[in-house]
Amino acid sequence: MIHLDTNFLIDALVPTSKQSLLLTAWLESGQELGMSSVVWGEFLCGPVVKNAVFLSRQIIPVLENLTGDDAELAAMLFNQSGRRSKSFADCCIAAVAMRCNAGLASGNRADFEPLIPFGLKLL
Repeated sequence: MIHLDTNFLIDALVPTSKQSLLLTAWLESGQELGMSSVVWGEFLCGPVVKNAVFLSRQIIPVLENLTGDDAELAAMLFNQSGRRSKSFADCCIAAVAMRCNAGLASGNRADFEPLIPFGLKLL
């Protein structure tokens, strides 16, 4: 299982981008893909064109919701990784991926690297 981060999803919609090529390879190999509702909300903050919204939901039709347990894990990740400004949403995305035992594909690895010691599998 691979979960997509917001920036990965955005970049994957650009033809011939590294992320687009990776996404195509994963889809062709039958790799199960997912994303959290937090990623979906960030993505929709846009700007985003209607066709990109439709295509994204075709690729990943089911969103993984943030649960209360995920929120508790996200708060722990936030506190234990240095309380970095504007990183709580990333901690929520990581917590959902961790609960789903999914690797997280992100174009901004530096945002998520502090969470690796707590069990995040960053691709």
